[in-house]
Amino acid sequence: MFPTEDVLKQALETIRLQAESVTQLMRYVDADFIRAVQTISEAKGRVVVSGIGKSAVIAQKIVATMNSTGTPALFMHAADAIHGDLGMVQQDDVTIIISKSGNSPEIKVLVPLIKNFGNPVIAICGNEGSFLATRSDIFINSTVEKEACPNNLAPTTSTTAQMVMGDALAVCLLSLKGFTDKDFARYHPGGALGKRLYLRVADMSDSNEKPVVQPDSNIRQVIYEISGKRLGATAVVDAGGALKGIITDGDLRRMLEKYDSTRELQASDIMTVGAKSIDGSALATEALALMREHDISQLVVTKDGNYAGILHIHDLVREGII
Repeated sequence: MFPTEDVLKQALETIRLQAESVTQLMRYVDADFIRAVQTISEAKGRVVVSGIGKSAVIAQKIVATMNSTGTPALFMHAADAIHGDLGMVQQDDVTIIISKSGNSPEIKVLVPLIKNFGNPVIAICGNEGSFLATRSDIFINSTVEKEACPNNLAPTTSTTAQMVMGDALAVCLLSLKGFTDKDFARYHPGGALGKRLYLRVADMSDSNEKPVVQPDSNIRQVIYEISGKRLGATAVVDAGGALKGIITDGDLRRMLEKYDSTRELQASDIMTVGAKSIDGSALATEALALMREHDISQLVVTKDGNYAGILHIHDLVREGII
């Protein structure tokens, strides 16, 4: 029989240990941490992050986070560094070296070389008496009491602690730079996340048909326009192009319930006046919020106050905004 209870117990214990370790890191956010943020923020160069083993993996994640939040960074594997990659470190760069023990052979070789170059060395280390911790310019403590591994061997809570400290640095730097959602969008143009930050209403509506009828258009014309343009609605505009209202599939259904005969009806008789509209320059996320607020599926899109098209909720679905 599969040991379900044992698995659940181990999983919960792992999460508990990880959570406690992260909470305990708050006591290590001290003057050295502040110096690290200041040193990086004032540097003219990049942040070179290095490590070995599992710490190297964490270093790569920290580099990715910094790059995406406006702090130029690159990864340098500690073993490769002492075999030629040390040339990646330029004069104005700041280095961050990550290690649990702080006593790995590669770290012991790497640290003096970087210091000879004159670059600041920031250590994220879980052993305050180690070679790395005592020889770095700035020491950020990432000590954990116990690994989540039952044998207290496999890096688990220790790597989580390293990553959290790296994230804390990145977020502080982000805040100091005044990094905004618009900046974030510049570095994340791909995928649903990027689209939520930069995609405009006009980017979608401009490729749609633009259903439109006049206030005196008959119902046959209205149905033809809605059906032919396949957006579930049509705008009603006057001869001068001013928006007068909107007619949706729902308006047509309500018309059939209200009137015995539709032969004499015109668009103005069944349209919704004061149609919800949005400027084409607005973000797609703003359009989604407006649709949700009013429980509607279409929005009239305007440009300089004039009718410019229809945005359907399916457009948002197609682009991954929903």
